[in-house]
Amino acid sequence: MASTNTSAPDASSWSPDSWRAYPAVQQPAWPDDQALKRANATLSGLPPLVFAGEARHLTRALGQAAQGRAFVLQAGDCAESFTEFSADAIRDKLKVILQMAVVLTYGAGVPVVKLGRIAGQFAKPRSSPTEQVGGQVIDSFRGHMVNDDLPEAAARVPDPARLVAAYQQSVSTLNLLRAFTKGGFADLSQIHAWNQEFVASSTEGRRFEDIAEGIDSALRFMSACGIDLTGEDTLHEVDFWTSHEALILDYEEALTRKDSLTGEWYDCSAHMLWVGERTRQLDGAHCEFLSGIRNPVGSKVGTSASADDVIGLCERLNPERIPGRLTLITRFGVDAIDDHLPELLRAVESEGHPVVWECDPMHGNTFTAEGGQKTRRFDDIIGELQAFFRIHREVGTWPGGVHVELTGDDVTECLGGFEDIVEGQLGLRYTTTCDPRLNGRQSLDLAFRIAELLRG
Repeated sequence: MASTNTSAPDASSWSPDSWRAYPAVQQPAWPDDQALKRANATLSGLPPLVFAGEARHLTRALGQAAQGRAFVLQAGDCAESFTEFSADAIRDKLKVILQMAVVLTYGAGVPVVKLGRIAGQFAKPRSSPTEQVGGQVIDSFRGHMVNDDLPEAAARVPDPARLVAAYQQSVSTLNLLRAFTKGGFADLSQIHAWNQEFVASSTEGRRFEDIAEGIDSALRFMSACGIDLTGEDTLHEVDFWTSHEALILDYEEALTRKDSLTGEWYDCSAHMLWVGERTRQLDGAHCEFLSGIRNPVGSKVGTSASADDVIGLCERLNPERIPGRLTLITRFGVDAIDDHLPELLRAVESEGHPVVWECDPMHGNTFTAEGGQKTRRFDDIIGELQAFFRIHREVGTWPGGVHVELTGDDVTECLGGFEDIVEGQLGLRYTTTCDPRLNGRQSLDLAFRIAELLRG
């Protein structure tokens, strides 16, 4: 899939728009060039969503995971929605991620880097530019940043005004996330409040309450010993980072800024950006764009990736070999991971590239149920994770993180888990605009399983 031309780009020749000289796949066919120019000009004049110093901080945190001293939890919606957007939905999603992070830290004893698929995950690559609805062929839904998910031809026309709308919703989301994570909601003394009602009644919820009680007891013990915990920021707030797939390059270019302290370019749409399996061509526009920004970046890696491809990605996106700069997110599927991952781990290890290895156990395990809904089996997700950890131990490398699609809502989109969702129940609460997500109970169950895998 990718070229084997692994020569690093000349940094002096890179600019935020240099990607335009390269083949750009998965870009919308914008029907109005002037409207696109107006949207780009508007975005270019708006304040950054994140700051360069925050991105550098995240690179250092990911560097700990690259060196085997931390674990990355990257989680959130498959695709954010303009229509299903509320403070409660953001809070509930954050609750699940905080719960999972506590389970991993408490159960496995490793620091957890909390990285959301949020505040920018509005676009999705598609296997076909069109789809058939009834007897009509219409454009595929590419995420609310591009068009609407209504099954109508007019709704599927790409609209550049949606780029600005995505920015505005990201602003609102980030404001709320910062308030929650720095304003008291993420305080460990509030840990019981993170357990949602529909989760608390489950086995996973009760296991989480046991952890919460243990943390409460530890805090009371330290206080009784005269230890003043009021000044310990790590107990009262958390660092929570944002990430999304850098798919729509007009949007990413417009939000790229030169840092006034270092003179380096940062994509200020998110702390971390990644390229997908369909857009990671070494000689393509997406890799060209990511090669020049100084944010931590990532790449999905699937069954089509050879060892040469992956080494090429390392040299293209992290020629300076900075720990934490590059994350490789593997997505093979439970039946294919043993055939592909060991060779890639050994190749990268032999070349000395300091990458974070993350497992995406969801995308390679997607299938269409008889009722027409895309879904995933929880047992397949767990199976790929088990293989991921086992192979890393066999090769002698560190399983650095997990990348999952989840929601705080009580959905029925993935099969199995504690409540044993079956195909006939998928339609009960199937609300995703794109791919199926784990619900809160399944997500918490996943965290307990990962903690066991980390403990070995």
